[in-house]
Amino acid sequence: MIDLLTTEKQFLSSHLRKGGVAVDFTMGNGHDTAWLSAQVGEEGKVYAFDIQKQALEQTALTLKKEGSPDNCTLILDSHTEVERYVKEPICAGMFNLGYLPGSDKSVTTLCSSTMAAVEAALRLLEDGGGLLVAVYPGHAEGTREGEMLESFFSRLDRKKICVSKLKIVNSPTSPFFFLAEKREKAGDGKGSAG
Repeated sequence: MIDLLTTEKQFLSSHLRKGGVAVDFTMGNGHDTAWLSAQVGEEGKVYAFDIQKQALEQTALTLKKEGSPDNCTLILDSHTEVERYVKEPICAGMFNLGYLPGSDKSVTTLCSSTMAAVEAALRLLEDGGGLLVAVYPGHAEGTREGEMLESFFSRLDRKKICVSKLKIVNSPTSPFFFLAEKREKAGDGKGSAG
């Protein structure tokens, strides 16, 4: 059986590199932040966002257990504000939509802010970079986010950004994810003469 967390990291890992810049758009309890930190290494950088102080505190504890890496910047702000903080291109970004595990389930990501943050993430994505968006359709806003993102991603130019979706078909409320991969620029001499 597919384990979503393992599979999404396998898909995204080919876009991460030592010395790269990555963003955890929904830091939650900090597990993705810690994983991204390990992937980009000490010479890389990770920015992590959440609007809940509890998430920032829990992430700081998670990172401390991992040896308190110095390459993480924890930001108590909406992920819609990413371009105020991140000025360099990113090799990878992760969204785990929904609510903070173990907290108030009425506080969730919202369609409006999710869309703005995903659009900003795509603008920041470097050539060859990848963006992973995990959707949790087990609640009403999660269902709407999934539908909104599917509609948005399906309209992108495949020659610039290729978007895949992994979903367990016979479990409609199970999480699923999108992987948006930005194509490398042509010019390496391998393209067609047209």
